[in-house]
Amino acid sequence: MSTQPIVFIIDDEETVREALSSLFRSVGLQTKTFGSAKEFLQFKLPDAPACLVLDVRLPGMSGLDFQVELANIDIRVPIVFISGHADVPMSVKAMKRGAIEFLTKPIRDQDLLDAVRLAIERDHVERQRTQLNADLRTRFDSLTSREKEVFALVSTGLMNKQIAGEMDIREVTVKVHRGNVMRKMGARSLAALVRMADAVKPTEH
Repeated sequence: MSTQPIVFIIDDEETVREALSSLFRSVGLQTKTFGSAKEFLQFKLPDAPACLVLDVRLPGMSGLDFQVELANIDIRVPIVFISGHADVPMSVKAMKRGAIEFLTKPIRDQDLLDAVRLAIERDHVERQRTQLNADLRTRFDSLTSREKEVFALVSTGLMNKQIAGEMDIREVTVKVHRGNVMRKMGARSLAALVRMADAVKPTEH
């Protein structure tokens, strides 16, 4: 994953796109502009923290409809909406659907920069969480079926003796499986293992 964040700008007015791009570049942010939602969808998104500055009124599709479409196709870029006029119902709807901010023109540069920085930070955190969960899933998949059973039972708080009774195996065997689980999952404590269980949600029991 690239560490250089990028701001995507969708607006049908070229002068607006250029002005916004110039503002973001002035504080060291990369930008990529689009004249329509369709153009954005044809672009291969880089693997980097990002946000989308989106005009609420676009040709052919409203910004709110595009927000829904992005969610439907699992493109989860944080959105900062900009609008030419105040519209409380529209802003409430956008925020309920996960928008970071809904700003009304004229927009103070600092307000827009603050919203974009917040969006990028949230995307960065979400990407880290997603990567961590993917790594945990890979480790979980490396466990044997017996180890997965022990993992599930240990994460519920059962002691080795109780797990042995539940699985009808010797307690020493449980200890071996438990040690393997801790090692393969990279867990240094029971508390860490329980948190991992919440993340991978093992289904084998």
